Amino acid sequence: MKKYIALLLALVLTFAVAGCATQKPAETTTPATDAPATETPATETPATDSGVKVMTHDEYIAAELDAEVIVETYVQATQSWWEKDGQGVITVYAQSEDGAYFMHEMACSKEDAAKLTKGTKIRVTGHKTEWNGEIEIKDATFEFVDGDKFEAEAFDATALLGTDDLVKHQNEFVSFKGMTVEASKDADGNEAAFLYKWNGSGKEGDDLYFNASVGGKTYSFAVESYLCDKDSDVYKAVKALKVGDKIDMEGFLYWYEGSQPHITSVTPAK
Repeated sequence: MKKYIALLLALVLTFAVAGCATQKPAETTTPATDAPATETPATETPATDSGVKVMTHDEYIAAELDAEVIVETYVQATQSWWEKDGQGVITVYAQSEDGAYFMHEMACSKEDAAKLTKGTKIRVTGHKTEWNGEIEIKDATFEFVDGDKFEAEAFDATALLGTDDLVKHQNEFVSFKGMTVEASKDADGNEAAFLYKWNGSGKEGDDLYFNASVGGKTYSFAVESYLCDKDSDVYKAVKALKVGDKIDMEGFLYWYEGSQPHITSVTPAK
């Protein structure tokens, strides 16, 4: 009888232990609000794509100043990479089929700067700002986008000089044809075919400024030394100019209190 009771107690204890072993610990319980693990794997959609609304160029232009903007576009040229407050930055001229962009001091590592070659597609996030008429993207970051490439053809903007329609092509890669080099005056009133800096106070290696006319009106142009340095063909070409020379030009339609294109090519007029 004692053996029977002992055996019965042993069996009851065994079932009790087994029952406890199959219970789910409270701390591992999944909250009812969590989605099932099999519904959408976390790796299916990159975090950078979540909720992203890439703007068209028209939407970018219509956005308020200081608004956050996200655009996809193609690198056309870059200024020199450098470090600012410990952060690598680079200024980028970019263009898509529907319009152009200027990213001022975009955050960028030195390694990535070398990959920002002409035609490369990037997605840029930053804030739309304005500086003396130039619409640009500041505080920008970017990522490379796999896919096609795009290299802009120069848009002939000669006939638009001096008109309200010129600004519609701001930051685009443009050309000016059949221009005549006019004298520029430095701060002391001395005339020359070009100046180092806008007032003639600079030296070799600084930005070059020069004037050229068409249709009886004269306009200002610049060679931005961080874009085209003193060893570039265009820098040397502008230094060789003489008042009265007939020239064709290409460059980016930068804006500073009016058009002030950053010229990348100067050749004798055809």
